[in-house]
Amino acid sequence: MRSEQKRILTQVLLFIATLFTTTLAGAEWCHGKVFISLFPFLYNPDFTFNDFLLGMQFSVPFLLILTVHEFGHYFTAMYHKVKASLPYYIPVPPMLLSIGTMGAVIRLRSKVPSTRKNFDIGIAGPLAGFIIALGVLYYGFSTLPPAEHIFTIHPEYKQYGLNYADHVYNPNDTTIINITLGKSLLLMAFEHVAADPARVPNMHEMMHYPFLFAGFLALVFTSLNLLPIGQLDGGHVLYGFLGYKRHKIVASVFFVALIFYAGLGLEWISLRQPADVLMISIPLYGLFLYACFTGLGLSQRDTIMYALAVFAGQYLIMFLFPTVNGYSGWLLFGFVIGRFVGIAHPPTEIEEPLDLKRQILGWIALVILVVSFTPQPVNFP
Repeated sequence: MRSEQKRILTQVLLFIATLFTTTLAGAEWCHGKVFISLFPFLYNPDFTFNDFLLGMQFSVPFLLILTVHEFGHYFTAMYHKVKASLPYYIPVPPMLLSIGTMGAVIRLRSKVPSTRKNFDIGIAGPLAGFIIALGVLYYGFSTLPPAEHIFTIHPEYKQYGLNYADHVYNPNDTTIINITLGKSLLLMAFEHVAADPARVPNMHEMMHYPFLFAGFLALVFTSLNLLPIGQLDGGHVLYGFLGYKRHKIVASVFFVALIFYAGLGLEWISLRQPADVLMISIPLYGLFLYACFTGLGLSQRDTIMYALAVFAGQYLIMFLFPTVNGYSGWLLFGFVIGRFVGIAHPPTEIEEPLDLKRQILGWIALVILVVSFTPQPVNFP
């Protein structure tokens, strides 16, 4: 009993800490209010309690989506009499480019006995969170402030008027952090359906609109969770459709394709680098690929062959089509999945085919993945 109370207290404290850190992140991303100065990395005395409250315009809708996602898993597990913990939130201290959290997880404390129950628990989270994300995005796009709102964040843009985009986004200017958010199909649909076109922000500036930024991040996390790999939510869905053996094949192919795409155009192994740099960066990248592909569960020889084949293919495309670029941000995600999570899905005791209702939900999840996924979600110059 005491250990359960201690666990619940820990979860409550983690939630409070995450609310605090995401609120600070929201104040910085959405309103330009920095809690900690970049130098000397101390509290910024200009940061006020009102700035903190402004940050909650981001943190509250974002954590609402995240919480509904996790409780979708939790209540479905309870329905199927599978023991599960309440969500553990993961706060991240306020620092440059932090969103204040790495998400949240629940822990299953007993085995999921069947394919169908595993499918239900896996798909419930992203479906529930996605519904709330739709509401947040609709509200954000339908209540956009006038286009001049951006001048309250960047008063230096006012000199250029609403044509500021023609003047301020210089890729050769290294004095600013020029960040661009990518568009998913769903974001583009909301722009046309729910928003006044004259008020839709430039994708360089969307992070200054808290509901849009919260919804954008929710779509990114939802699409990542729905990737058909390992024990991600999408992995559970794929396992329900295909079973253990075929899931392993499809998940492996998808994982290799993800790593292949992510490494295309990687600057520090490109032919533009001097030879002395490539002598160091290429072996390091090869070791990185090997570490990622250990998650495939192959022999050492086959793992090395996969790493060499992917590297050779990437280099060939970079040589023939030097303007083709992937998204290197997926490499870290791929490393975590390949090295620590795994590509295959552990088998359940009872493998049974999905009924028609579950198959329909599975196809809906696939549609959500397609419309939510952004090949290059956050771009830096």
